[in-house]
Amino acid sequence: MKKIAQLSLFAAAVLALSACGKQEQQAAGDAPAAAGAPQAEAGGSEVVKIGQVSPMTGPIAHFGKDNERGAILAIDELNAEGVEIGGKKVKFELISEDDQADPKIGTQVAQRLVDAKIVAVVGHLNSGTTIPASKIYSDAGIPQISPAATNPAYTQQGFKTAFRVIGNDVQQGKALGEFAVDGLKAKKIAIIDDRTAYGQGLADEFEKAVKTKGGTVIKREFTTNTATDFNAILTSLKGSNPDLVFYGGMDAQAGPMAKQMKRLGLKAKLLGGDGIQTPEFMKLAGDAAEGQYASSPGMPKEKMPGFADFNKRFQAKFNTEIQIYAPYEYDAVRVLVDAMKRAQSTDPKAFLPEVGKTDYNGVTGRIQFDDKGDIKNGAVTVYQAKAGKWSVVSTVGGPGAAQ
Repeated sequence: MKKIAQLSLFAAAVLALSACGKQEQQAAGDAPAAAGAPQAEAGGSEVVKIGQVSPMTGPIAHFGKDNERGAILAIDELNAEGVEIGGKKVKFELISEDDQADPKIGTQVAQRLVDAKIVAVVGHLNSGTTIPASKIYSDAGIPQISPAATNPAYTQQGFKTAFRVIGNDVQQGKALGEFAVDGLKAKKIAIIDDRTAYGQGLADEFEKAVKTKGGTVIKREFTTNTATDFNAILTSLKGSNPDLVFYGGMDAQAGPMAKQMKRLGLKAKLLGGDGIQTPEFMKLAGDAAEGQYASSPGMPKEKMPGFADFNKRFQAKFNTEIQIYAPYEYDAVRVLVDAMKRAQSTDPKAFLPEVGKTDYNGVTGRIQFDDKGDIKNGAVTVYQAKAGKWSVVSTVGGPGAAQ
């Protein structure tokens, strides 16, 4: 009996190893499908995987979750509509990844998505993760639309797969620089940036625009995207008596910075980009938010053609307010599916050329791309914090602007 039991155990082990080997073969694929190849689902629908990447953990996770919610809403609505492409019913599946706003992790999750056979990706959020990841998607021939990355370098690499549905930092930095000199009449401007691709890139463009307009930058300082104590930098700036401090970075730093400026008696206004034009900045800065300025690529929400209805659906599904990029994420998903419909194919090789030909009226407005993949006529809106809300000051560009 003991011998029989031993043989039974041995046979079971052999069977287990055999099954494991079969699973590994299936996972690796004896005849692997091409990147982005759709899969069949029981019931006859074709499963089409779309990737989404943003920071889901860490100090700016609120941005990442906001983006993911925009994608989830788009995917759920598309599936409810019963989309057919090339005569086949399609079911879309969102594969969401957390890049933690870390460039190294960003490339790792990009490769993971390619290996998962996605047909397209919406993301990443940060320029610092979007740019290195874009080469991986380009090498795989997978269309990538960022709803948030604004550094010009992303679309200047020559990749035919790279697009964005939001204005870049050349547009935003120019608008901010002109607003600082002409709108705020700032005479002495100090600049701080967080040394990320986004923060430094926006600060560089802002500085160029200020100098072009004849403004004066009296000091430029640097911090990091994890810092929370800016007392040494701000004390140094106080001695120069600036009337405006520009910050290139995100709300996780700008909020505490505004508080510390007030505590130190620094009378200068704080001006930033889309990284701080959020409800979260209001929470972090408290009463120090009052009167501060920030810009955001795009039209004001109330002027976006589809925002009111989108916001109702978003609130009903998630019971939370929109941070900033969710409408752009939603539009990015819709743009990709619109390209698939026009190509009558879910194969990236077939629908990628159609992405560049996009002429789509989305929640955020009319979406068309130039030859680099940048959105045409990207608007930039400047806001001021008043009574706990962002109020529109002015908008540059947008629908009707010269191309």
